[in-house]
Amino acid sequence: MLPRLAEIEKDLVLRRKRAEEEQWLGEIEGIDLTLAFVRAKQADAARLVQRSPAALGIPTTRPGASDWSTTGERQR
Repeated sequence: MLPRLAEIEKDLVLRRKRAEEEQWLGEIEGIDLTLAFVRAKQADAARLVQRSPAALGIPTTRPGASDWSTTGERQR
């Protein structure tokens, strides 16, 4: 995900430069907003890459759970 976000950011920077050259003020504003969102997403993605997965353990059944059927009726 990070390489794709870097590619998007690079493209936006080039588009912003062109918009400045052409004096497209509304376009510059929109690109700046999009760049802020992309950079925030990059920070979030980088933070998630550094996180280690949570150890949830191996699921177990409760004692007596096998006495019940899938319909909720007690088996005899």
